[in-house]
Order: sequence, then structure tokens, then C-alpha cells
Amino acid sequence: MTKLSVNLNKVALLRNSRTLGIPSVTRCARIAIEAGTHGITVHPRPDARHIRRDDVFELAELLRAYPAIELNIEGNPFHQVLDLVKRVRPHQCTLVPDDPAAFTSDHGWDVAAHAGRLRPVIDELHAIGARVSLFMDPEPASMALARSIGADRVELYTEPYARAYGSGAQASELARYAAAARSAQAAGLGVNAGHDLNLDNLPEFLAAVPDVLEVSIGHALTADALELGLHATVRAYLDALGGVSKRGDPRP
Repeated sequence: MTKLSVNLNKVALLRNSRTLGIPSVTRCARIAIEAGTHGITVHPRPDARHIRRDDVFELAELLRAYPAIELNIEGNPFHQVLDLVKRVRPHQCTLVPDDPAAFTSDHGWDVAAHAGRLRPVIDELHAIGARVSLFMDPEPASMALARSIGADRVELYTEPYARAYGSGAQASELARYAAAARSAQAAGLGVNAGHDLNLDNLPEFLAAVPDVLEVSIGHALTADALELGLHATVRAYLDALGGVSKRGDPRP
């Protein structure tokens, strides 16, 4: 079954609009874990517009009680995130080529252009025991190069599919993602996916794209939680992935 990692950025964005500390990022993480999520994702940016450094440390401490739950830290390795990653030592680090001023992540790596800079970063992350995923556009020809510089996985940037969902372009977009996934897997990479996936478009994506290991979902999941509640929403996404898992059990 494809695993779910709940992205808490939008919870932090709402929290940051006041000085009351609510909603609590760590409380929401605990609710998601108790509902059955397999992982927690955060994307701390240099301007701390949503997730802050303290959040990352608090989440890492929380997850000590839940050894089966993975922490995934996303970010641009050339914009101040590596120091944080080295201190926290997450299970996975997803390297994203976003500009600090970007509204949201909107493209994958040009690996050919950045291979020389990325390779030593990947080596550093492997040295601390982190699995490394590169945020990538669904371009089959780029996957072997991503593997050649040491990446363990790629996260396919799925906004183009989400935009095409329900239109005449949906089938061709899905074919493009399926080809990229197969190319990545043939090169020895695991395949993750994320960006604008939701309860409507997720099942068809997973039916067409083979062997997706993990999806990271935040914006749509947080919006759904306003209507359904966070616990019920996480369960709904797990159902969309193919079945509800057991809740994360803390250490005694």
C-alpha cells in the first residue's frame, strides 16, 4: 500500500496568523498519527512563513515515541535547511529547488544543471542516515541521472496532473507520470509523489502510476479537515490509498 505522509505546513500557517499558539502543530501531528498516517512532512522555509525551526525540533521529539512514523523534511539544500536537517536527522530529506520568494514549489530539479552541487549534499545526508528524495518533474529521461548522483527516491511533482484532472488532458498527463515512474524504478529509484493531490484525484493517479511508495499531502488534506475533522480526514486519505492502517502505537 502507498504510504501517507501528512504535511503540516498549512496548520503552521494558520497558527502563525495569531500569537496564541493554536492550532498546535504537534497536537495535529499526534492526531494524524493516531488516525494512522505513516509519516509527517514539514517544509521549513527561510522566512518561516509556516513551519518554524522550533516546530521541527518539537516534532522530532514527539516522533521518538512513535518509531514507525517517519519524519520527512523538505527544502532547498542551498537555502539554510541543511543545518536543521543535520541536527534533527529525519528519516527522509526531500530536496526541492524552490526559490525563497516562491509562493509554493512549482518545478522539479534540473539535475543535469545542478548535479555537481547536489552530489555532495546527498553524500552528507547519507552520512547522517537520511534517505534522499529529489523533487522532480515527470521527465523519464532525467531519472537515471538522479540515481547516478546518489538519490534514493524521486518525488514526482504532481501539480500538472492535478490541473489536468477531469479534462481532456488527464489521460496524457497520467501516461507521462507512469512513464516517469517506470523510468525511475528501472534506474533503481523509489517513487514518491506530491503537490495538489486530493481525495478526488488521488485514486486515479495511483491506479495509473505504478508502485508509488509515498504521497505527501498538506493543502487539500488541511482544507478537508476543516469540514471533516483531522482524524476523519486522515482516515479518508488512507482509504483513498487503499485501506486504513493501524494507528501509530507509542512506545510504552
